[in-house]
Amino acid sequence: MQQEEKASIFRALHAGETFIIPNPWDIGTTRILTQLGYKALATTSAGYAFTRGLRDSDWAIGRAEMLAHAREIVEATDLPVSADLESGFGDAPEDAAEPITQAAGVGLVGGSIEDVSSDKESPIYGFDHAVERVAAAVEAARALPFPFVLTARAENFLHGRPDLDDTIKRLQAFEKAGADVLYAPGLRDIESIRQVCASVSKPVNVVMGLAGASFSLSELSKAGVKRISVGSALSRAALGAFLRAAEEMRDHGTFGFADDAATFATLTPYMKETPR
Repeated sequence: MQQEEKASIFRALHAGETFIIPNPWDIGTTRILTQLGYKALATTSAGYAFTRGLRDSDWAIGRAEMLAHAREIVEATDLPVSADLESGFGDAPEDAAEPITQAAGVGLVGGSIEDVSSDKESPIYGFDHAVERVAAAVEAARALPFPFVLTARAENFLHGRPDLDDTIKRLQAFEKAGADVLYAPGLRDIESIRQVCASVSKPVNVVMGLAGASFSLSELSKAGVKRISVGSALSRAALGAFLRAAEEMRDHGTFGFADDAATFATLTPYMKETPR
């Protein structure tokens, strides 16, 4: 399937029913999620960072490596793929724009830009600067020869600033700047999610898989959510099982974890016989 066709399919998904866009973190998980029947996929910066033995700190993975990882995901599936492009790997508006063009070059049809700065003392960009960065990313997206879906993220709730009014103000400004999807990760109650959805007209993405905030697809759809991602949750679920198995062997010298492990017969059909 050509990139332009994938892009059109991805954009159309946001005009239909609420859908789940899961987040693989390597080629194998991409193949599994593809064959399970999902309609689109998204990368996870945290999930990939963990595979590299790195913390999910801002820009732990550089732009070139993250885009190379995204290319691997794209090439492992026929589905549309959107990427977590973090803050664009730089503070200036042009830093938010450049990875959009580069993302298109590796086959992506969507990507997100967040308002997190490189300053640990002041982790969220000032309002005007955050909007300028989204506007620059939008301009880069609109210059592409296909309908790239740009997601703008307001990160207050993940950085110790649970200010819903400011979050909504940012999302409304991002929408006015031309963002296609609005996203405020970290919202933990359905009423806040409902308020965010009611405050904008563009599709809203919500992340599930965070402790203490678990709502069904039906509940989120009724609240106005259009797209549901899970960020690093699938990778953390896998690593959780790995940790429990390793601790069982260390502490008890037993191997009961194998009873719950996926069998070769289960996994093999999802995988290719050779790299080509």
